[in-house]
Amino acid sequence: MDRSAGRAAAHAMLAAMLGLALFAPAGAAVPQSREEAEKEFRSIEWQNGPLQSAAVGDKAKIDLPEGSRFLAQGKTDKFFELTGNLPHPGSTVIVGGKWFAVFSFTDSGYIKDDEKIDADALLKAIQEADGPSNEERARRGFGKIHTLGWAVAPHYDPESKHLEWGIRLQSEGESGETVNYTMRLLGRTGYESVVLVASPEELDTGVRELRAMLAKFDFNSGERYSEFKAGDRIAEYGLGALIVGGAAAAAVKTGFWKVLLAGLAASWKFVVAGVVALGAAVRKLFSGKSSSGGSSQG
Repeated sequence: MDRSAGRAAAHAMLAAMLGLALFAPAGAAVPQSREEAEKEFRSIEWQNGPLQSAAVGDKAKIDLPEGSRFLAQGKTDKFFELTGNLPHPGSTVIVGGKWFAVFSFTDSGYIKDDEKIDADALLKAIQEADGPSNEERARRGFGKIHTLGWAVAPHYDPESKHLEWGIRLQSEGESGETVNYTMRLLGRTGYESVVLVASPEELDTGVRELRAMLAKFDFNSGERYSEFKAGDRIAEYGLGALIVGGAAAAAVKTGFWKVLLAGLAASWKFVVAGVVALGAAVRKLFSGKSSSGGSSQG
């Protein structure tokens, strides 16, 4: 991609993201006009691709192509606010052409990957968490989100050490859906969570583009799964627990299962403001028809 094409892609992406802010759920503190939205998005400390060895938290790094955008850890709060999501401390955000992905590391200890995955039982646990999760979202002024089912059933690749699945979500009062496609990238001391947010129509493209980027993702030296050593801390849970929230699995023994899942589910069910259920409108917003031009900082 030449430089002019890269700038055009960046401008298109900004226009797309500006469109998102105009469809926020009730109670969300977002701009009320395109001009206000443009000002808010330009205030975000974007870094524009191409980038080499961009820090994903303090455990990993990634190379990003031209046309992508990157928000480093500690710089994401405004983005989540403008897209109608709860705060997600410790996260890194990458924006692609028609999707965005949220990265965050959990210091769980080394996770053994020999557990059989029961997709039906896991889906039931996730759906049971919708109630308390939505209470938390309502308390913070965000619309409710309901889990409909698997878009892609959970599956694990023992070679790459990647666990993946897709969840179909629906915002209350809307007829359409959005999809969170989630990956857990196993490392030596924990795992990197990657949540891809896209419309169902754009899921395949988004997954393909994200996987291409993840080919340039790597844990830092000493943090790779293959570098495990005797004496390293072992996690108290396995692959299945990663799908319903990781540490929540340990809470079953203490009786706080639903309480923990409420907070966990509220944070990993990401949406694109109120446009998640607008079908073709989602594609239009992410297609990026710029009316004002200009690029963000970074």
